[in-house]
Amino acid sequence: MTQAPSVDVHRPKVEYFNVADLTNTDPKGFVRPVESYRVEPWGLYMARTADHPSFHYMESWLLPELSLRATVFHYTAAHLRNQDYYIDIGEFAEVEPKKWRSVDHYLDLLVRTGRDTRLLDVDELLAALSAGLVDAATAEKAITTATAAIDGIAANDHDFLSWTASRGMPLTWL
Repeated sequence: MTQAPSVDVHRPKVEYFNVADLTNTDPKGFVRPVESYRVEPWGLYMARTADHPSFHYMESWLLPELSLRATVFHYTAAHLRNQDYYIDIGEFAEVEPKKWRSVDHYLDLLVRTGRDTRLLDVDELLAALSAGLVDAATAEKAITTATAAIDGIAANDHDFLSWTASRGMPLTWL
């Protein structure tokens, strides 16, 4: 659940990853330079700097088969968080040659390796469903995806990398 007193109801966030141009267009339309893309049979890796007040660098894997985007945020010293991976639930796919798109389906997972996996933002998904911003099938798929990921990660001692490796997706990071 979010910590806010009310839920910000918004359309699903859409983001683009242009491998040829080495750019990443965020949901607000800001185009950011990307330092590194890597395409593997199971997904797309991206690494780039960030101008966010809490973190200075981010790495992400888009994993279409799992309907997940896993991110490692490199937080500044003043904003360190007790997490290893932040995982978005959604649709992730190559939509044109060398151009990928993500559509966020509100639910997120926070993984603390060897400790726990937490489900976040259920209230956002339910608010979007109530507002007609997603349909029931999309909401059900988000829930099914999140619970399957939680089960898989938990079965691997809350080790996200062990779980993805067991699925034939050996993820590497900087």
